[in-house]
Amino acid sequence: MSPTILLSFLFVTVVAAGVSFYATRKKKQQTPVSFYLGNRSLGFWMIGSSMFLTNMSANQFIGENEFVYTTNMSVMAWGMSSVLAMLVVAEFLMPMYLRIGAVTTPDFLAKRFDAQTQRIVSVVFLLGYFVNLIPTVLYGCAVAVNGIFHIDQWLGISYFSAIRLIVLLVGTIGCLYNVLGGLRAITITDVVQGVGMLIGGAMIVYYGFRYLGDGDIWHGVETLTLSHREHLNAIGGPGDVLPFGTIFTGMLLINIYYWGMEQYIVQEALASKNLKESQKGIALACVGKLFAPLLLNVPGLIAVHLYPNLENTATAFPRLVSDILPPVFIGLVAAVVFGGALSTFNAGLNSTGTLFTMNLYKPWLERNGEPADERRLLRDGKIMQTGVTIVAIIFSPYIMYFDGGFYNYLQKVSSFFSVPVFTIMVVGLLTKRVPPLAAKIGIIFFVTVYTATQFLFDTGLHYLHVLAILFVAVSAMMLLIGRLRPLNKVYTLPRQATVNIVPWRNRYLYYGFLLIIMVGMFILFSPAGIAGKQ
Repeated sequence: MSPTILLSFLFVTVVAAGVSFYATRKKKQQTPVSFYLGNRSLGFWMIGSSMFLTNMSANQFIGENEFVYTTNMSVMAWGMSSVLAMLVVAEFLMPMYLRIGAVTTPDFLAKRFDAQTQRIVSVVFLLGYFVNLIPTVLYGCAVAVNGIFHIDQWLGISYFSAIRLIVLLVGTIGCLYNVLGGLRAITITDVVQGVGMLIGGAMIVYYGFRYLGDGDIWHGVETLTLSHREHLNAIGGPGDVLPFGTIFTGMLLINIYYWGMEQYIVQEALASKNLKESQKGIALACVGKLFAPLLLNVPGLIAVHLYPNLENTATAFPRLVSDILPPVFIGLVAAVVFGGALSTFNAGLNSTGTLFTMNLYKPWLERNGEPADERRLLRDGKIMQTGVTIVAIIFSPYIMYFDGGFYNYLQKVSSFFSVPVFTIMVVGLLTKRVPPLAAKIGIIFFVTVYTATQFLFDTGLHYLHVLAILFVAVSAMMLLIGRLRPLNKVYTLPRQATVNIVPWRNRYLYYGFLLIIMVGMFILFSPAGIAGKQ
């Protein structure tokens, strides 16, 4: 291992941690709100950077570049369509969350339906974090770090052993970071890492094109755009893994859920000083998503030309970084990947603690007549986070044996937990008399039927279309129950805001600009753009 790579990696990582420590050294975090929501004091720079970096985990680096390498740019649709979903969240969901003083996204369900519905959804969230989010973040980071540093070769151990060792290291560091620092420490680190990510992305594109063009950047661009053009198309056909039509069905539903209801993502926006900062922060995260293909997709396109016969396609991104960048920038990118993994891991672990402590553990203590003081809640929440980390460290290395590819694993598993919750949230928002019974029946029916379509019988439809059909069917079912057994009293949204909820005055101008760029990216990577025939 090159000493320059290691020193560069350590320098960036230590600087990020040092800035976080310095900025939070005098902040008291002795209550759940201060620890889990940073005392509701985050400005838009912290919100936008943290939301973006939490999304940009090692899973994305590995999974999306692997998808581009094996298929085409249609995977870009997840990120680009996120811009529309995020703006919907900023305009409609964030004002609602801040108006009711929400600490967790299921808090709305407790007010709209009942506490039992809130607990059911909190358990669904926690299952998603246990089974999908936290283990896959650790695994993705381990694959990337081993691909860059070649830990298996350096230590003379098997690939599986190297993955297990890195998972242990990342999990331990992330858990300590979370338990000792809380949300504010995480978000400050994300701002520093976000700057590093932009620099790293620019360096990968620059050196990648130069390497591909034998020292001539423009020749590298020509090589990329004039051959293997089938990989440049982001408009997936009916036979592709991601048909373009899925953008308007299940993909849109998942994206709105992810950016507007997924606790570990929304938590940063809930911690804002006011609604204006929250909306500006989400818009800033949109800017990051528009630049994300520099790291998530373009390296995969370059790898198609450099490594036509990769045996382990998940190594496309780390191998490219290791081969094309000078040692000092390899260390920077490694630190960015490591930081992105820590950010997502920490956000997931922090949200796990929030959901468990506030929605399950505290009500349980109160029902049993036991003291639920803030010191006890914090202590036991941290113990729970540590336990989750230990289980994830043990389980995550075995993800490599999943049949169907890493990115496919991520999307399929997350779908079991996302759209069912999205459905009852949307019906709850748009109706006034649908009762709690409808929400409970709806979520159980949705999960049961979707599981059956994925494991017991083949519908012949793309799983994203299945999700959209179930969304419509379950919504209709809930409306029917609401007609037959309506609430006795019309529901009205309570006003319990703890921050200013005046919206961002110039938001529509910026929203329009972001949407135009989003559409432009689809046109660029389409048969009408660089993917067209000569």
